[in-house]
Amino acid sequence: MSLRYGLVVNGSAYGTQASRQAFQFAQALIEQGHNLEKVFFYQDGVLNASSLILPANDEFDITKAWQALAQEHNVELETCVAAALRRGVIGQEEAEQHKIEQHNLAQGFQQAGLGGLTTALLKFDRVIQF
Repeated sequence: MSLRYGLVVNGSAYGTQASRQAFQFAQALIEQGHNLEKVFFYQDGVLNASSLILPANDEFDITKAWQALAQEHNVELETCVAAALRRGVIGQEEAEQHKIEQHNLAQGFQQAGLGGLTTALLKFDRVIQF
């Protein structure tokens, strides 16, 4: 039986294993035929959505991995806008709204309120937090 999943990632791109473990879990879900519909990045997890992350050439690029997974499997990548703004991850719309000249939200990620997380909790069969 195929289930509908949502993931919540609270861990930053680097410095903890949370994001990498969430990514590996996401891959396993998809391989087993389940539907991963949304990954919601919250707290330090929003740092996964920064386009300014530049890992060394021999390191795993978690931001690009999330982008590829989302594009390949039609998975929504959402960041909590309030958490993102506090941590300097700013989308184009927020930059314009706050009259900031630059933005750094990586392509494929969207900013959303906690309503996005609430929807996930109600809509999916399983929501797993990392």
